[in-house]
Amino acid sequence: MMTSYGSLKNIYLSEIKNDIEKHSDFPTETIKEKDIATLPKPVQRYFRYCGYIGKVKMINAKIEWGNIIFKRAPNSKWMRLNCHQYNSVSEPTRIVYLKNNILGVFPFEARDIYQNGKGNMLIKLLKLFTVADAKGIEMNKSALVTVLSETFIIPTYALQDYINWETVDNNNAKATLTYNGIKVSGTFNFNDEGEMISFYTDDRYCAGKDGTYKKIPWSVIVDNYYKKDGI
Repeated sequence: MMTSYGSLKNIYLSEIKNDIEKHSDFPTETIKEKDIATLPKPVQRYFRYCGYIGKVKMINAKIEWGNIIFKRAPNSKWMRLNCHQYNSVSEPTRIVYLKNNILGVFPFEARDIYQNGKGNMLIKLLKLFTVADAKGIEMNKSALVTVLSETFIIPTYALQDYINWETVDNNNAKATLTYNGIKVSGTFNFNDEGEMISFYTDDRYCAGKDGTYKKIPWSVIVDNYYKKDGI
């Protein structure tokens, strides 16, 4: 299918620019012990272990992932892609641009977004043909729970009013993110040292070949912590 969309990279950059302009105040306040006092113990342990106490409350982040492995559906083939990502805290926001050349020749691009309370996955081949343009309530929920899973990419997420925390035990904490009338939740697992090592949720959807959605268990595994710039 031909589309009138412009370059997905330009769309991605424009969406980031709009978010930065919307939330242009540069953060100066730092994370204090009182900010984490009401969080579950394992979350408090994480903040201290990572050295975030006394650090500025970050409001956004740009991340580059090299050579990631991606598949569109459980039965699809794995693809290697380069990924550029932007997350923002003031309103839960996540914008991702993925790109590679199939067989080293044919451009493949994707833009995955949660912004202004809406989720969308747009995939194009040869910069012209739409492979997928997923949107709707299931996509909104799935994109929002993906934001939740990345809470600790920008730890200031954990301090926002739109996330509610519950203690499960000494190594697990349940988080519920409510935004734009949608509520999603998941459980973070931490080791004794303080590292967040996994996230699990039942609030993510998968699209079938017939276009219908169903909820599936979904998890994230985290490892390979290292220290940089005192964090």
